[in-house]
Amino acid sequence: MKYCDQFRYQEEITRVTRDLREYTKKTRTRLVVGFLILVFLVGDGLIFLFYGKESGLFGVVCTLGALIPVLLIIIFLGIADKVVRNKK
Repeated sequence: MKYCDQFRYQEEITRVTRDLREYTKKTRTRLVVGFLILVFLVGDGLIFLFYGKESGLFGVVCTLGALIPVLLIIIFLGIADKVVRNKK
């Protein structure tokens, strides 16, 4: 491990101990982004490789269509969270 990387790692550890909520938020975001990258690149990439261009594009369309209800639920829960926090 290079000195620069080690210093960066120690700096991040120090920041983690100071603000665990921020670290949790950052980690959750990284996990979601990583999951989406895996689904789109690996999942739809394999469809594209095995079945061709048209099937790959249809796989992207279906994946995006499946994300719409998830996004609607996240938006609804975010709005409900703000409403509950404002009533306190």
